Amino acid sequence: QVQLVESGGGLVQPGGSLRLSCAASGFPFSTYIITWYRQAPDKSREWVAQITNDGRTEYHRTVKGRFTVSRDNIKNMVYLEMNNLKPEDTAVYFCNVLFKAHDYWGPGTQVTVSS
Repeated sequence: QVQLVESGGGLVQPGGSLRLSCAASGFPFSTYIITWYRQAPDKSREWVAQITNDGRTEYHRTVKGRFTVSRDNIKNMVYLEMNNLKPEDTAVYFCNVLFKAHDYWGPGTQVTVSS
């Protein structure tokens, strides 16, 4: 079955960096778009970035220039490199795939940006 598992979250000071990972299995990974979302406390889930099967990327305007999404189609992994983190980046981060008309989500990884 489809599984997505995020890792790499933690507590970081403003201006710091983190690298999130998403391990995927159960579907033909190399042919699917993978998307990162985040959800802050008391807010709805927000689209952050996505990467196509051939490596094209798109970013939400609030993270463009600070976040970089990449993928390894051999290891079935997607990464989100986050630099110059701000307190407003605090959220649970999720990776997502739309496979056979169904949205699949990982359990998420908490990112907290605070001094």
